[in-house]
Amino acid sequence: SGLDPAQPYFQGTPIEVRLDKSDAEFVDVIHTDSAPTIPYLGFGMGPAIGHLDFYPNGGKQMPGCGKNPVSQIIDLDGIWEGTRDFAACNHLRSYKYYSDSIIYPDGFLGYACPSYDVFETETCFPCPSEGCPNMGHFADKFKGKTTNDFVKLYLNTGEAKDFALWRYKVTVTLSGKSKVKGYVNIALYGSGGNTKQHQIFQGTLQPDNTYTSFIDAEVNIGTVTKVKFLWNNNWINPTFPKLGATTITVQSGENG
Repeated sequence: SGLDPAQPYFQGTPIEVRLDKSDAEFVDVIHTDSAPTIPYLGFGMGPAIGHLDFYPNGGKQMPGCGKNPVSQIIDLDGIWEGTRDFAACNHLRSYKYYSDSIIYPDGFLGYACPSYDVFETETCFPCPSEGCPNMGHFADKFKGKTTNDFVKLYLNTGEAKDFALWRYKVTVTLSGKSKVKGYVNIALYGSGGNTKQHQIFQGTLQPDNTYTSFIDAEVNIGTVTKVKFLWNNNWINPTFPKLGATTITVQSGENG
């Protein structure tokens, strides 16, 4: 398992010099700091080099690493770890994701996709019939299932421990009599737990229109038992418009 393999002096070198899929029967790689070294100080390698290459959050900038230096240094892990994390936060996320993956065997599903931009559309969702590999400790469950030369996998993580998120696609069709500016929030309830509210649309809410968004939930909700639909308009409206949802569809990324 490659945890953000080094970029300076290694990227673009012959395979004898750096980590490569020819080094073992199964090589999985987590890329967390793959922006160019100059000018972005990316310490990690960008190209796919293993049998499975995971690019959490796109592989360049990790959520929670853009915090201001003071709050990051006096973080939950104490001053020493905070200082070190501030200097190389993205780079060090790789081992934190890996250690979290041991606790969440069903978490960190990587979606095979040509790029992170495409991952954020509906093209690479849900997982194919053979399933998605898990980034980190349980990636080897996928050994022998890949046919391509290199497989690039994308997923999102949380800003802080616990980092695992589970991806759902939510589609809402609105009902009502008049359009109104505002936003729509959805919370999911299930046999495995409940999510917080996630905003799935902001702008002009038009009755009979359908809105689709992804929710990266902080819990594997299991079987959906309830969906909470909330909408709000941006300012006080004397006509007291009413909106509802005729249908809400929730699709799990894991099994479709």
